[in-house]
Amino acid sequence: MPAPHAVSSPDAAPDDGAGGLPGEVMIWILIISELAVFSAGLLALLAGRLTDPAGFAEAQSHLHRVGAAVNTVVLVTSGYLAAVAAHKAGHRPTVARRLLMLAAGLGAVFLAVKASEYIDLFTQGIGTETHPFFTFFYLLTGFHAAHVLAGMVLLMVVAIRLAPRPVGVAAAFWHMVDLVWVLLVPVVYLL
Repeated sequence: MPAPHAVSSPDAAPDDGAGGLPGEVMIWILIISELAVFSAGLLALLAGRLTDPAGFAEAQSHLHRVGAAVNTVVLVTSGYLAAVAAHKAGHRPTVARRLLMLAAGLGAVFLAVKASEYIDLFTQGIGTETHPFFTFFYLLTGFHAAHVLAGMVLLMVVAIRLAPRPVGVAAAFWHMVDLVWVLLVPVVYLL
Protein backbone atom coordinates (compact mmCIF):
# COMPACT_ATOMS: atom_id res chain seq x y z
CA MET A 1 0.00 0.00 0.00
CA PRO A 2 1.47 3.37 -0.96
CA ALA A 3 2.35 5.77 1.82
CA PRO A 4 -0.06 8.68 2.25
CA HIS A 5 1.28 12.06 1.29
CA ALA A 6 0.36 15.52 2.38
CA VAL A 7 -2.01 17.46 0.20
CA SER A 8 -1.14 21.07 -0.31
CA SER A 9 -2.90 23.89 -2.03
CA PRO A 10 -2.02 24.44 -5.70
CA ASP A 11 -0.67 27.89 -4.81
CA ALA A 12 1.80 26.62 -2.23
CA ALA A 13 5.43 26.71 -3.35
CA PRO A 14 7.72 23.90 -2.24
CA ASP A 15 9.88 24.61 0.79
CA ASP A 16 12.84 22.69 -0.58
CA GLY A 17 13.58 25.18 -3.33
CA ALA A 18 12.98 22.56 -6.03
CA GLY A 19 10.81 23.19 -9.03
CA GLY A 20 9.99 26.73 -10.04
CA LEU A 21 11.16 30.10 -8.88
CA PRO A 22 12.28 30.49 -5.28
CA GLY A 23 10.25 32.63 -2.94
CA GLU A 24 6.97 34.40 -3.25
CA VAL A 25 5.45 36.42 -6.05
CA MET A 26 6.22 39.67 -4.18
CA ILE A 27 9.99 39.13 -4.29
CA TRP A 28 9.79 38.72 -8.05
CA ILE A 29 7.68 41.86 -8.37
CA LEU A 30 10.35 43.67 -6.33
CA ILE A 31 13.18 42.25 -8.45
CA ILE A 32 11.49 43.13 -11.74
CA SER A 33 10.65 46.65 -10.56
CA GLU A 34 14.22 47.22 -9.36
CA LEU A 35 15.59 45.99 -12.69
CA ALA A 36 13.21 48.40 -14.46
CA VAL A 37 14.44 51.33 -12.35
CA PHE A 38 18.09 50.53 -13.01
CA SER A 39 17.38 50.01 -16.72
CA ALA A 40 15.71 53.43 -16.93
CA GLY A 41 18.75 55.00 -15.26
CA LEU A 42 21.14 53.28 -17.65
CA LEU A 43 19.07 54.37 -20.66
CA ALA A 44 19.08 57.95 -19.36
CA LEU A 45 22.87 57.78 -18.98
CA LEU A 46 23.24 56.52 -22.55
CA ALA A 47 20.92 59.25 -23.83
CA GLY A 48 22.95 61.86 -21.96
CA ARG A 49 26.13 60.48 -23.47
CA LEU A 50 24.73 61.09 -26.95
CA THR A 51 24.50 64.83 -26.19
CA ASP A 52 28.15 65.16 -25.04
CA PRO A 53 30.27 62.14 -26.01
CA ALA A 54 33.61 63.87 -25.41
CA GLY A 55 32.58 65.24 -22.01
CA PHE A 56 31.22 61.89 -20.89
CA ALA A 57 34.39 60.11 -22.05
CA GLU A 58 36.61 62.58 -20.19
CA ALA A 59 34.52 62.28 -17.03
CA GLN A 60 34.54 58.51 -17.30
CA SER A 61 38.36 58.50 -17.47
CA HIS A 62 38.44 59.39 -13.74
CA LEU A 63 36.75 56.13 -12.71
CA HIS A 64 38.54 53.11 -11.26
CA ARG A 65 38.13 50.43 -13.91
CA VAL A 66 40.36 47.97 -12.07
CA GLY A 67 38.23 48.42 -8.94
CA ALA A 68 35.11 47.81 -11.06
CA ALA A 69 36.67 44.59 -12.39
CA VAL A 70 37.60 43.47 -8.88
CA ASN A 71 34.09 44.24 -7.68
CA THR A 72 32.63 42.23 -10.57
CA VAL A 73 34.63 39.16 -9.52
CA VAL A 74 33.68 39.75 -5.88
CA LEU A 75 29.93 39.99 -6.58
CA VAL A 76 29.81 37.10 -9.04
CA THR A 77 31.69 34.92 -6.54
CA SER A 78 29.33 36.04 -3.80
CA GLY A 79 26.33 35.21 -5.99
CA TYR A 80 27.75 31.74 -6.61
CA LEU A 81 28.15 31.19 -2.86
CA ALA A 82 24.54 32.31 -2.28
CA ALA A 83 23.32 29.89 -4.97
CA VAL A 84 25.23 26.99 -3.40
CA ALA A 85 23.85 27.98 0.02
CA ALA A 86 20.31 27.90 -1.37
CA HIS A 87 20.97 24.41 -2.72
CA LYS A 88 22.43 23.17 0.59
CA ALA A 89 20.00 24.90 2.97
CA GLY A 90 17.70 21.90 3.30
CA HIS A 91 20.28 19.20 3.89
CA ARG A 92 23.53 20.88 4.98
CA PRO A 93 22.43 23.85 7.11
CA THR A 94 25.84 24.52 8.69
CA VAL A 95 27.47 24.72 5.26
CA ALA A 96 24.64 26.91 3.95
CA ARG A 97 24.97 29.25 6.93
CA ARG A 98 28.73 29.66 6.38
CA LEU A 99 28.27 30.25 2.66
CA LEU A 100 25.66 32.94 3.30
CA MET A 101 27.91 34.71 5.79
CA LEU A 102 30.82 34.51 3.33
CA ALA A 103 28.59 35.89 0.56
CA ALA A 104 27.61 38.79 2.85
CA GLY A 105 31.29 39.31 3.71
CA LEU A 106 32.10 39.61 0.02
CA GLY A 107 29.36 42.23 -0.17
CA ALA A 108 31.32 44.17 2.46
CA VAL A 109 34.45 43.85 0.31
CA PHE A 110 32.46 45.24 -2.62
CA LEU A 111 31.35 48.23 -0.55
CA ALA A 112 34.91 48.88 0.66
CA VAL A 113 36.23 48.95 -2.91
CA LYS A 114 33.37 51.22 -3.97
CA ALA A 115 33.98 53.52 -0.99
CA SER A 116 37.66 53.86 -1.94
CA GLU A 117 36.61 54.98 -5.42
CA TYR A 118 34.16 57.51 -4.01
CA ILE A 119 36.78 58.87 -1.60
CA ASP A 120 39.30 59.26 -4.41
CA LEU A 121 36.77 61.08 -6.60
CA PHE A 122 35.72 63.36 -3.74
CA THR A 123 39.35 64.25 -2.98
CA GLN A 124 39.70 65.25 -6.64
CA GLY A 125 36.72 67.55 -6.15
CA ILE A 126 34.46 65.39 -8.33
CA GLY A 127 30.86 65.37 -7.18
CA THR A 128 27.40 65.11 -8.66
CA GLU A 129 27.59 68.68 -9.99
CA THR A 130 30.95 68.25 -11.75
CA HIS A 131 29.43 66.85 -14.95
CA PRO A 132 26.12 65.15 -15.83
CA PHE A 133 28.03 61.87 -16.14
CA PHE A 134 28.87 62.02 -12.44
CA THR A 135 25.26 62.74 -11.55
CA PHE A 136 24.35 59.44 -13.20
CA PHE A 137 27.43 57.69 -11.81
CA TYR A 138 26.72 58.55 -8.18
CA LEU A 139 22.98 57.96 -8.54
CA LEU A 140 23.31 54.54 -10.16
CA THR A 141 26.28 53.21 -8.21
CA GLY A 142 25.01 54.68 -4.93
CA PHE A 143 21.57 53.14 -5.43
CA HIS A 144 23.29 49.85 -6.25
CA ALA A 145 25.47 50.11 -3.13
CA ALA A 146 22.30 50.57 -1.06
CA HIS A 147 20.98 47.34 -2.60
CA VAL A 148 24.26 45.59 -1.76
CA LEU A 149 23.87 46.69 1.86
CA ALA A 150 20.23 45.56 1.96
CA GLY A 151 21.22 42.24 0.40
CA MET A 152 23.97 41.73 2.96
CA VAL A 153 21.48 42.25 5.78
CA LEU A 154 19.06 39.85 4.12
CA LEU A 155 21.77 37.18 3.68
CA MET A 156 22.82 37.48 7.33
CA VAL A 157 19.24 37.33 8.62
CA VAL A 158 18.44 34.19 6.64
CA ALA A 159 21.77 32.67 7.71
CA ILE A 160 20.75 33.10 11.34
CA ARG A 161 17.19 31.84 10.82
CA LEU A 162 18.07 29.22 8.22
CA ALA A 163 15.22 27.65 6.23
CA PRO A 164 15.28 26.70 2.53
CA ARG A 165 12.56 29.07 1.29
CA PRO A 166 13.99 32.28 2.85
CA VAL A 167 17.47 31.32 1.65
CA GLY A 168 16.08 30.98 -1.88
CA VAL A 169 14.43 34.39 -1.61
CA ALA A 170 17.63 36.01 -0.34
CA ALA A 171 19.68 34.33 -3.07
CA ALA A 172 17.22 35.58 -5.72
CA PHE A 173 17.55 39.15 -4.42
CA TRP A 174 21.34 38.81 -4.30
CA HIS A 175 21.40 37.58 -7.91
CA MET A 176 19.45 40.70 -8.90
CA VAL A 177 22.17 42.77 -7.21
CA ASP A 178 24.80 40.83 -9.19
CA LEU A 179 22.91 41.26 -12.45
CA VAL A 180 22.53 44.99 -11.98
CA TRP A 181 26.27 45.35 -11.38
CA VAL A 182 27.07 43.29 -14.49
CA LEU A 183 24.85 45.70 -16.45
CA LEU A 184 26.29 48.82 -14.80
CA VAL A 185 29.95 48.02 -15.44
CA PRO A 186 29.95 48.14 -19.24
CA VAL A 187 27.65 51.15 -19.47
CA VAL A 188 29.23 53.22 -16.68
CA TYR A 189 32.88 52.13 -16.83
CA LEU A 190 33.59 50.90 -20.34
CA LEU A 191 31.44 52.45 -23.10
